[in-house]
Amino acid sequence: MSDASHLTFDLAKPGVSRGHLVVPRGADCEALSLPVYCLNKGEGPRLLITGGCHGDELEGPIVARRLVEWLPEAQTCGRIIIVPVLNPPAVQAWSRNTPVDGLNLNRVFPGCADGSVTERIADAVSRLLLPMADTVFDLHSFGPTWDLPPASATHPIADPDLMAKTIRMAEAFKLPITLVWEHSDTPGMFDVLVQSQGKVFVCAELGGGTVSAKALAIYEAGVRNALIALGLVEGKAECLSFREQKYSQTLETLLSDELKSPARGIFEPRCSVLDEVEQGDLIGKLHPMESVSAGSIDVRAPTTSTVCAIRSGAHVDADEVVAFLARPLKL
Repeated sequence: MSDASHLTFDLAKPGVSRGHLVVPRGADCEALSLPVYCLNKGEGPRLLITGGCHGDELEGPIVARRLVEWLPEAQTCGRIIIVPVLNPPAVQAWSRNTPVDGLNLNRVFPGCADGSVTERIADAVSRLLLPMADTVFDLHSFGPTWDLPPASATHPIADPDLMAKTIRMAEAFKLPITLVWEHSDTPGMFDVLVQSQGKVFVCAELGGGTVSAKALAIYEAGVRNALIALGLVEGKAECLSFREQKYSQTLETLLSDELKSPARGIFEPRCSVLDEVEQGDLIGKLHPMESVSAGSIDVRAPTTSTVCAIRSGAHVDADEVVAFLARPLKL
């Protein structure tokens, strides 16, 4: 490698600053320059907003760029750092993982300065940006093959005080769902690193499927609501509507709430997100395609619950998740 990762400008400089987070070149690719925006209005909360961790989730980068347009007039105090695209090679390839090394950026934190390009990105963010913030909003979406209501999400946190603060912050988005999501694949996740430092991390899961103007408006309004709650922006929070109805509920989904495909084939959804289902209700059908004589297989709800996310029609392998169920969070 040529030199160490670095910022091209001083984040402590008052007012609006723009520059880059430079990730040095390695044996696998040339150096990367990640655009960074900073608005420093003195004392107050210190917030880092990131998008583009996964390259096939483009809502986050779009919303991040929208924020840059109106924050200079709206922000009243504190410092907001925005990195619209954390993983440029993945975004350019419209790929969840980095095409250079095949790694998932959200599974390699805190990264490695001498590692592959994905590990170098994580290292640069961990060492140069994260220490400058007390709160992190990481803007994701559920990807093109899922349907999910706009949601603010966190994973269970062992520290009860940090868990309570994080849930309050997630609820401040006022998105249709605030989700506490038990997840089995947590090593190397950005939120695990942030929370290990006692900081609040909220993952905004900005829906799924195609990018639409209506959905983007909901996402942007949700982030603005959170900025108001933090005291960075003045105004009154909006109560957001989704599919012509107003929702705002806090749910939890456990590992046991993952519904998996019983075989290989095409999954057909038979319900919609936010549907209330009873035990035995039909969630979807799996259509095997290797034989015309093979019958379709029902996927049914094991318990009374809410449909939180569902595959929007895709070819799946056996034992691949096709739906997430959820229920009201019990604190």
